[in-house]
Amino acid sequence: MRDPMHFDADAAGYESARPPYPDALWACLHELGALRPGLRALDLGAGSGQATGPLLEAGLTVTAVEPGVHLAARLSERFPEAVVLVSRAEDAVLPTGSFDVVVAATSIHWMDLAVVLPKVRAALVDRGLLLVWANEYGDPSVPRTPFRERVETIVRARAPLPPDDRQALDPPRWAETFTRGGHFRVVRQELFRWAIDLDAAQVRALFATFSNWTADEANEAADAVCSLGGTVHEHYTTPLIALEAV
Repeated sequence: MRDPMHFDADAAGYESARPPYPDALWACLHELGALRPGLRALDLGAGSGQATGPLLEAGLTVTAVEPGVHLAARLSERFPEAVVLVSRAEDAVLPTGSFDVVVAATSIHWMDLAVVLPKVRAALVDRGLLLVWANEYGDPSVPRTPFRERVETIVRARAPLPPDDRQALDPPRWAETFTRGGHFRVVRQELFRWAIDLDAAQVRALFATFSNWTADEANEAADAVCSLGGTVHEHYTTPLIALEAV
């Protein structure tokens, strides 16, 4: 499927099903000085506001860019103090030097970086921060649980998808990609590990938000939770790379 507009089809479901970013991530952003009240932030691919909300709570002013009309409407409803632009990051009109912080939270893999990175650099002040992170649903460092074995069985049963390097981004590759044009330098890389308990309904809702999962596959995952006792303990990761405009 891998449709970037997949998420807009059920904005309410996306909002309720996706877990928040871990507290350790926000603590790290505080240490980086990225959450100082009064800073001007740009949230690219903002979705329903999983990053927009905490940025506003920290006292930043936020412009949120979201191409999905339903998600953008939900953003405006939830966060009327944010400026919401219904646009792809590639097409957004961003005044030069107008932001101190740019965030791409679980969205960078959908963007044409050859277009977006120079645009972001122009929109940032000198030494402004580009912060890129993503929730990854699974942690390869943790032994496979019975539920993860069932998930792998579901994935193996589907027709193979064509290769898509966007889905395989990781911090070392991010660092090479984002610094290649000379617009940014890496100032910090982190990998946050965390876990969450999910019941069958939560698994069904969460997996239904994944762009490469069908509704039937999400139902299979939920059925697996039921057969395994009704709750699963899922291990996830959130890689972060922080870059400074040069």
